[in-house]
Amino acid sequence: MSHSWSAKEHKNANAPTTTGQKRTRNDGGNKVTVVLGAQWGDEGKGKVVDLLATEADIVCRCQGGNNAGHTVVVDGKEYDFHLLPSGIINPKSISLIGNGVVIHLPGLFEECEKNEKKGLRGWEKRLIVSDRAHIVFDFHQVVDGLQETERQAQDGKNIGTTKKGIGPAYSSKASRTGLRICDLLGDYKEFSTKFKNLVRQYQNMYPSLVVDVEDQLKKLKEYAERLRPMVRDGVYYMYEALHGSPKKILVEGANAALLDIDFGTYPFVTSSNCTVGGACTGLGIPPLNIGDVFGVAKAYTTRVGIGAFPTEQLNAIGDLLQSRGHEVGVTTGRKRRCGWLDLVIVRYAHMINGFTAIAMTKLDILDVLDEIKVGVAYKLNGKRIPHFPANMDVLQKVEVEYETFPGWKTDTSAARKWNDLPAKAQNYIRFIENHIGVPIKWVGVGKSRECMIQMF
Repeated sequence: MSHSWSAKEHKNANAPTTTGQKRTRNDGGNKVTVVLGAQWGDEGKGKVVDLLATEADIVCRCQGGNNAGHTVVVDGKEYDFHLLPSGIINPKSISLIGNGVVIHLPGLFEECEKNEKKGLRGWEKRLIVSDRAHIVFDFHQVVDGLQETERQAQDGKNIGTTKKGIGPAYSSKASRTGLRICDLLGDYKEFSTKFKNLVRQYQNMYPSLVVDVEDQLKKLKEYAERLRPMVRDGVYYMYEALHGSPKKILVEGANAALLDIDFGTYPFVTSSNCTVGGACTGLGIPPLNIGDVFGVAKAYTTRVGIGAFPTEQLNAIGDLLQSRGHEVGVTTGRKRRCGWLDLVIVRYAHMINGFTAIAMTKLDILDVLDEIKVGVAYKLNGKRIPHFPANMDVLQKVEVEYETFPGWKTDTSAARKWNDLPAKAQNYIRFIENHIGVPIKWVGVGKSRECMIQMF
């Protein structure tokens, strides 16, 4: 049913915004482009963000912490980002760390200094940090390790966290005892009292936890002064950016759909929403302002840590993908588990995120294979199931139905346009596109910026 509305009914519809422009009711301001992982992370999101960031005015991180790791190669130099948005390389764009991110301050400054040595310049003038972002303290990282040891002792298995303190920091946030950047930059006496209370709380839970409170507070005070010039009210900043002059705004998701706290393979997940909803809550922007949502998926599947992995190949194929793909975690240095492309999980990620297009990376890793398999459905007790199981015991039991394709046995790393790809590789890509029902906009055949073939 359409609903007509009159100017009288909505007398403020065309009221001037803070920038003095008039807006119509349907014109909600600038749209943001969101880049998200469509598997278990490590899909090469940094590369896609880097490609789009060359034209972006603002690049934002909306969730997670320095448990994420994005590698970007520019002019032969390899940059590693964990907390910084990948767009920090672009001297013309602003990088924003939103309220949904949890920030380990020593980690942030260490990362800036490391990349500075590689040639990153003027980052402190381009970085904005939301005053509502929560802080990851050193003791959160210690607690993360203690919790993993405890899980191992109790259940014989842990979650496989990065031990960066992310889970404990989000726990503090959810239990309303967390401390934010605005607390750190406010009344320091008040902040110190809250910090001491938080430490005491954790020491009650973990008697072996040792914290040099005075030393920590001294360091935090120093970080506060270094950080102060970069801190803004993130909500107001984003509102101004959305409703001011036309701008290209990019949101860089960390982690991925199958690691989402609600929709991932729980409990082997991260502690934040790394699906599209996290872009709204992690930056304070309305759904109306979400434009394109680009999913990033590898041409095969990888996973770090433990948990169900239906298409995993514990054989020569898995080893080949691991070695050819240099599948080692940027943050942890752990070897990634490898398997065939699982379209069940990519379709599931699309159900949640509503991808407008997909970037498929690392196609070149498959160049040497005689045949390539793609998981297209899950079966349980011989019957196909239409949904992605929530229960991990069920997911462990599924049988994967595969489609098999002949390998192209050709080096694709020099391909720069669609027609440069062998016909068998084109068929593989078209099949994936048709099966998911989302167009593939980019195909990656190498590490650098130039190796992304743009299709449309």
